[in-house]
Amino acid sequence: MQRRFSRIRAIVTGWLVGVVLLGVRTGVAGALPNVVVIFCDDLGYGDIGAFGAKAWRTPNLDRMAAEGRKFSRFYVSSAVCSASRAALLTGSAHSRVGVHGAFGPGDRRGLAVEETTLAEVVRAKGYATGIFGKWHLGRPEGLLPVAQGFEEYFGLPYSGDMWPRHPETPKAYPPLPLMEGAKVLRTLDDQSDLTAEITARAVRFIGEKKDRPFLLYVPHPQPHVPLYCSERFRGKSGAGLYGDVIEELDWSVGEILGALRANGLDERTLVVFTSDNGPWLSYGEHAGSSGGLREGKGTSWEGGIRVPCVMRWPGVIPAGSECREPVATIDLVPTVAALAGAELPTGRLDGVDVRAALEGRGPVPERELFIRYADNELQAVIAGRWKLVLPHAYRTLGDQEKAKGGIPVKYRMAKVTAPELYDLENDPGEKRDVAAERPEEVARLLAAAERSRKELGDSLTGVKGEANRPVGMVK
Repeated sequence: MQRRFSRIRAIVTGWLVGVVLLGVRTGVAGALPNVVVIFCDDLGYGDIGAFGAKAWRTPNLDRMAAEGRKFSRFYVSSAVCSASRAALLTGSAHSRVGVHGAFGPGDRRGLAVEETTLAEVVRAKGYATGIFGKWHLGRPEGLLPVAQGFEEYFGLPYSGDMWPRHPETPKAYPPLPLMEGAKVLRTLDDQSDLTAEITARAVRFIGEKKDRPFLLYVPHPQPHVPLYCSERFRGKSGAGLYGDVIEELDWSVGEILGALRANGLDERTLVVFTSDNGPWLSYGEHAGSSGGLREGKGTSWEGGIRVPCVMRWPGVIPAGSECREPVATIDLVPTVAALAGAELPTGRLDGVDVRAALEGRGPVPERELFIRYADNELQAVIAGRWKLVLPHAYRTLGDQEKAKGGIPVKYRMAKVTAPELYDLENDPGEKRDVAAERPEEVARLLAAAERSRKELGDSLTGVKGEANRPVGMVK
């Protein structure tokens, strides 16, 4: 009898240990984790302290990195607004879901409602869902966030420079709408208080939804031009308007983290901070830093597609750690779905579940990342330490420092005429082409590129894809 009792006690003890471990994974035993995604616009790789910035202060982001995990090779699907956001929210390459470039105010296209967004994935598990910031995946009412799984929406439907105060083409744009749900609250002549308003909405959402799991998506319109910050931050960084804007964004992160802590949600919440692409270098003093990476926004060089990323989840993500393997925005949907116990979208995904890398207990699954730009141009393939840059034309700058006061300078065009190979482990700045020294890697990645062309097409080579899905359209 004593032996039988001991066996029962051992089984129960093991079960309890399992429950406790599950509780550590989800923050609290039996509770689904909250997810907060803070997505800046045109923030450069070198723009926050954890990634080398010294001209201004980012204490909240630095603390977030100290308490969480820095992802030093974090990639977007494409180095431009709408395409990047489509990939983040669907877990699929932007070319797979038919979204290229950046939609304008009069565009009738957007992310198709037939696509399953991250909001819809977790909403099926009872999550509250809110977006506060810039959408840029379709202006027509049928393509706005409230038609794509988000219960609450406050912010801009597209970029803040698409307004009558554009420095080069002001007549091309109507008044800039600030929206709530599907309604226009007012039009904006000044964007100074927008970061503060978005932050206040995000903090309020946390307080209101604290008793149920939630997805909070905060796609800040800044530091995309035109640069704006509130009066309390203007002139305070000592590093010009761009520095003031970054310090207000850092304050916003601190407010969101503080709201989680005040509501007892720290250990139940995964917080992701990153950017949609690299800095818009033609704006000079109104642009950020690529942190030594090559080129910036609008290119498939590292400065355009590699962005800063920090993730924090006390008790789950190891504090002060770093992941040096390639992780991407397309990985968020499958990873969050796994954390929430939710079903994946039925269509093909390009992202992978990176929970092991997130928690510091294993590597990122082996795969290739295919970098496309413009009209579905396949421009690069990344696999592990290697990056193959395919022949294409790209924009480049030599006189970034000459752009002042929010007036951009002009790019010139350059060309890659033959495949170039870069060892990103030893040469993140892509300065030395080693294709001639590594023909086997070139051949391997060229074969991967050919497979991707067959699946998703490539306008550079005239190949039509077999698995592209249509962009959303409202007539």
